[in-house]
Amino acid sequence: MKIIKVKDYQEMSRAACEMILEKVKNIKQPVLGLATGSTPEGLYRCMVQAYKGGKYSFQHVITFNLDEYLNLDQHHPNSYHFYMRKKLFDHVDIPKKNIHIPNGVAEDIVKECRRYDERIKSVGNIDIQVLGLGINGHIGFNEPGTSFTSTTHVVHLDEITRKANSKYFHNIQDVPYKAITMGIGNIMESKEILLLVSGKKKALALVKLINGEVCEQFPASILKRHKNVTIIADYDALTELI
Repeated sequence: MKIIKVKDYQEMSRAACEMILEKVKNIKQPVLGLATGSTPEGLYRCMVQAYKGGKYSFQHVITFNLDEYLNLDQHHPNSYHFYMRKKLFDHVDIPKKNIHIPNGVAEDIVKECRRYDERIKSVGNIDIQVLGLGINGHIGFNEPGTSFTSTTHVVHLDEITRKANSKYFHNIQDVPYKAITMGIGNIMESKEILLLVSGKKKALALVKLINGEVCEQFPASILKRHKNVTIIADYDALTELI
């Protein structure tokens, strides 16, 4: 794993954007794996700025999001469909037909998981997958104990994850208990992985990732077995390693 050390969140976001834009510029039909939450918001702002500056078009880009809450309609303000439109898709020129997010209200969720897996494979898998690092080591919504070979599936959200995400809801009771997520197997099939880590609250998780053993109780640890992982971490996230 390659670690890029940066000063702060803004520098992390800019560095991540540069890596994404390099794919956009140099690959005929780049397939981007996208994440949600607070960590990639700066990245998406930089991507929007690049597009509005007139130097980049995303017309040829295909995207796959990691996850979506179960039973939240795509128009719900806390759904990841809504998040992605607000943070990125409404502001750039990615064609709607090229945007893929799991359907958390599908009538047949098992069939939806299978459909998502097949769609990812049909485009030759993801060129670069953006990830955040959960405090408990989750990647996507793959909580501790998730099989390293898992594909897209429904997961029961860990209480640590629900508590962390409650800041986006009125209270923790409103946070869904389940989500649909790409599996660790899907993530590991990505050609390149970009892990973004920011803030002191992620410092212990980053230490465990770098120095700990590979085990399913800390899902992110599997990234050590991927051949092309870049970690961009800011000073606060690196405090336990420096």
